Amino acid sequence: MVIEQIHWSAQISYPILTFLQLLPIGTVVLLWILRHTRLMVPVGIAAAVLEFLLCIDLWRHYDATHSGMQFSESLLVFDYLHYHSGVDGVSVVFVLLTGLLTLLVALYGVVRELKPFNRLYMIAFLVQATLMAQFVTLNLLWFVLLSALQVGLIGYLLWRWGNSPEKDLALRRFYQFMGVSLLLLVAGTMVVGWSYSDSHTGTWSFDLIQLAQTPVSETFRTVAFFLLFYGLAIRTPLFPLHGWLPMIAEHGNVAVAPTFLLGLKIGIYGLLRFVLPILPTAVSEWHNYVVAFALTGIFYAAFLAMMQDNLRRLLAYAVISHTGILVLGIFSLEHAAFMGSVILSATFGLAVAALMFTTGLLYRRTYTTLLHSLGGLFDTLPFLGITFLIGGLAIVGMPGTPGFDAVHLILESAIHRFGALVTIAAALGNVVAAGFLLWAFQRAFLSPRPTGVRPFQAIPVSRAELFVLSALLLVLLGAGFYIEPWLTLVDKPLSALSALYSSH
Repeated sequence: MVIEQIHWSAQISYPILTFLQLLPIGTVVLLWILRHTRLMVPVGIAAAVLEFLLCIDLWRHYDATHSGMQFSESLLVFDYLHYHSGVDGVSVVFVLLTGLLTLLVALYGVVRELKPFNRLYMIAFLVQATLMAQFVTLNLLWFVLLSALQVGLIGYLLWRWGNSPEKDLALRRFYQFMGVSLLLLVAGTMVVGWSYSDSHTGTWSFDLIQLAQTPVSETFRTVAFFLLFYGLAIRTPLFPLHGWLPMIAEHGNVAVAPTFLLGLKIGIYGLLRFVLPILPTAVSEWHNYVVAFALTGIFYAAFLAMMQDNLRRLLAYAVISHTGILVLGIFSLEHAAFMGSVILSATFGLAVAALMFTTGLLYRRTYTTLLHSLGGLFDTLPFLGITFLIGGLAIVGMPGTPGFDAVHLILESAIHRFGALVTIAAALGNVVAAGFLLWAFQRAFLSPRPTGVRPFQAIPVSRAELFVLSALLLVLLGAGFYIEPWLTLVDKPLSALSALYSSH
């Protein structure tokens, strides 16, 4: 697979990818200097706005008619840790989403009064730096090492702003699963580098461009595929490798860490960016087995969600269920399904943020996320109810949201690749998912408030809360009614990827 590149200087007057990665780090240094002053919060928000404007500038200068990597930057740091970055349309979507969600997290931290602000802001910007670097790097080893750093930072968010006596147990479970994920990714990366070394007289490389042009030998390809796939599947998370998520959702941080961890699908991106271009033969050999896991997970998680009385655990199982649809799209190995998976990943990020932020703001007022202790909230907090409803409908792909077109593309490709039975099963799973999210909305907002439960604080929705949630809804609904530019953005690079699989 040949991947063309355009150097940044041919498109823009400054190395924008370097700026995107270094600005959050520079912000952390500045916040540390200002940590005892009142300037910290406005400076943090201003930096988040500037980073988002850089993301928009990247999108403006991106040439959607070109299928290769653009804004390419390269620097030989070490032989194996060669700094090589570039973006295509898929990367641009994830970069834009990262910039927007980080800005909203910064605003949400002020709204929720999550103190100390200095630590929250500094960790949030460090997480953003690792995410930006992961979405622009073309070096598989860099991607894995950045994943390890990101896991440590999000673990700190879960611990520092967790609100449950069981948070230490939940954090141990998180690190156990993520530790296994990282070990698998490191092992898979070494196997791929070893295969490259075998065909290049002992010279190792982890660069995507070089790896994609060198087929992995039959000796290594199946082992490499399963190591990388399982490592990323834990992060995604895909059934049956999801055991960490319900516990983290219930006992960890309510909104900030889950937004970074689940709203930005690193596992899905890693599959599209590295696994599918590097290991096309192994993917073609094993994709039917992966789809079987995905379909099982759609129903398994959906039915478990119906049994939950804790809103946070219910949302965790919603994530697991809909991850199955994302994986079904990727492993349909069709152009339309690839496009649907990328758009659904972005929709998922916005919708998860809306649901998590809403849950956090409800917790601020009720000090509980138990459904049997909620009820009647729509009368006093109608805007939170509307946000929760739209976020839930976006996840299941209702018309008016970008998820509608995305799910349609995935199911259309599934019919072509796997036949009607698999497609009908996936569609029914999506219907079940819609049922449990609507059921949660009905219990929390529309049902009569139970007698004898602790009264909640009648805090009206503030202007800041209204701004954060309105921004999410406007982007979500705007993309739903005007999705053509986003499909155009990812069309060319995913056409090149699907052409690779047409020969397999």
